Amino acid sequence: MDTTRNGGQPWLTHTGIGRRAMLQTSASLAVAASVGSVRFASAQSNSDAVPMVVTDPARVPTAFKEAPELAAQVASGKLPAVADRVGKDPLVIQPTRDIGRYGGTWRAGFTGPADNQNIQRLCHDHLLYWDATVTKVIPNVAKAWEISDGGKTITFTLRRGMKWSNGDAFTADDIMFWFEDMYGNEELNPSKAAWMAINGKQGVVEKIDEVTVAFKFESPYYGFVEEVACLGAGGHFTNGLNAMGIYAPSRYLKQFHPKYTSAEDVDKKAKDAKFDNWVLYFKNRNNPNLNTDVPVVTAWRVTSPINTPVLGLERNPFYFGVDTEGNQLPYIDKIQMTLAENLEVLNLRAIAAEYDFQVRHIDLAKVPVYKENEARGNYTVKFWLWQHGTDAGFFMNQDFDADPELRQWITSKDFRNALSLGMDRDQLNEAFWLGLGDPGSSAPGPASAFYLGPDSRKLNSVLDAAKANELLDKLGLTKRDAQGFRQRLDGKGRLQLEVTTVGAAFINYTGIAQMASEQWARNLGIKANVTEVERSLMTTRLANNELQIRVWSNDGTDNPFTYPFHGLAYASDSAIGPNSGKWWQSGGKIGTKPEGDLMKQLELLNEGKGKPADERVAIGKEILRLMVDNNWVIGTVGISPAVLGVAIIGNNFGNVPDMVTGSTPGQTPGNARPEQFYFKS
Repeated sequence: MDTTRNGGQPWLTHTGIGRRAMLQTSASLAVAASVGSVRFASAQSNSDAVPMVVTDPARVPTAFKEAPELAAQVASGKLPAVADRVGKDPLVIQPTRDIGRYGGTWRAGFTGPADNQNIQRLCHDHLLYWDATVTKVIPNVAKAWEISDGGKTITFTLRRGMKWSNGDAFTADDIMFWFEDMYGNEELNPSKAAWMAINGKQGVVEKIDEVTVAFKFESPYYGFVEEVACLGAGGHFTNGLNAMGIYAPSRYLKQFHPKYTSAEDVDKKAKDAKFDNWVLYFKNRNNPNLNTDVPVVTAWRVTSPINTPVLGLERNPFYFGVDTEGNQLPYIDKIQMTLAENLEVLNLRAIAAEYDFQVRHIDLAKVPVYKENEARGNYTVKFWLWQHGTDAGFFMNQDFDADPELRQWITSKDFRNALSLGMDRDQLNEAFWLGLGDPGSSAPGPASAFYLGPDSRKLNSVLDAAKANELLDKLGLTKRDAQGFRQRLDGKGRLQLEVTTVGAAFINYTGIAQMASEQWARNLGIKANVTEVERSLMTTRLANNELQIRVWSNDGTDNPFTYPFHGLAYASDSAIGPNSGKWWQSGGKIGTKPEGDLMKQLELLNEGKGKPADERVAIGKEILRLMVDNNWVIGTVGISPAVLGVAIIGNNFGNVPDMVTGSTPGQTPGNARPEQFYFKS
């Protein structure tokens, strides 16, 4: 046995100083030339300070302290002692800089019910998780793991005495309930998760004892450890709404499950609550964003749900994490997120210092205004760099089939390359990234282990209108109307593409798409209509294969094994191939079988998941080469802090790192460990 162990337009106003001069003199930002472009880099002073999970048994505290309000509840008999609440094997976090102080309400903003990742990233409850640099998997809900049987068995050891937020014990039974009664229930989960399979074969879960479970596969699956640490598998707080998440509060949920309560009773409960069936009601009851009664294991629990104007969370008295001096986390009592109708409102509130810490939805284009107001607002602007290739990629849906001719062009590599070559990324960079992003393809940046070299950033991604028009002419798109727009080959008039964006998101996707569409019209004679929709509608239309081109970031593709959704036709929410993704995730039961390089990518992904991490790099690079070469995601500008990387930090808000690695697998800012943030006074 071999064993591996691990304990509009952007708002640009006159600020009195030049954009570049302002950024270059910022205490938290250095600008350096790299690969022929300007890049962000972290400040030298104190920039390496990040929170860390302590795994050395000698450093685990033996005595514990708690927030004053919890101590009062212990004294009155409402709560057990803190040592009984954190359990025998607490998660120990070494804070970024200081042992914090208890108290306060963290003010932030959110954009509505579809913005659930806003709090999910703060309430990370994966079995395993990533460190601040997103280079190492570390313990989280699980205390430890072991890979054995040639990579076919991954055994997790849970924390003794750990509890749910209502005081119920958290045990292996909560994982088995998920696997047998939720994941294994065809009504709750008719199609199975790709991350639970290797070589097309689903894994099984076995209970060893109360704190030990084993995930077993027919083939080596070393990559399962990273899958568990990422968003795809996630945890209960993130994926409970889909009846996923690897574990669930079994004692609470059995009252809504027909195996444990009669079918008549659960149907009646569902109808009384105005749900069409028990499945929808069950998922609602298991959704911590909406149901304030469902137990959680996160640092905070929701008290005012996400479909209200003020999203509220408060400390979980049974949270299993402590700092290195034995103080139970989190330090902060409550989180209050106020609904912002759009990004403009949210950013105006941040500029006015109405938030204590905000990194989600902060507009890079407004940085000059933020910098001008730093002293007045008593906050500091920091920049967290992401390594994905494009902050606003044009995802070309290879499964689109509602219009045969448009499908012909969207699935044509030459057509996609022509669109890419007809795009002026330098203009986009100046208008929306302050000229400080890296114009290029969807290829990842140099800090990624899967970096393909500087040429990959420029492949078919530099403005060349002559070459682009030559490609379009060779495709037969030579006929134009009186306005100069190219005509369809079937005689049905002008060739018109539909580009879908969302408004309340991270950057000005709509403005970027509109500028790109103007460039295509001017440079290529290609008409593109830009339509902005609400985010949940966009998600629904994507899963229904109704979108032609979607604009979004390709975050996560800096490591294709940990978050393949934005680079491969991997799942129903993969914008380059939702039907192909359904086919892959269902093992061929539903959807459309992908062909050519789309299938080759998936086969390589499957191959890489079965290899140890060091053997995975070459395979991952080949996956990304196929993505870049095929231009399924037409890149614009990336390697910047534009998506979840501009951090507005109140000067009274402590322990926020100057720099953490921006990452979707790492669920930034979750990898900065918000539970150890605190108010200095």
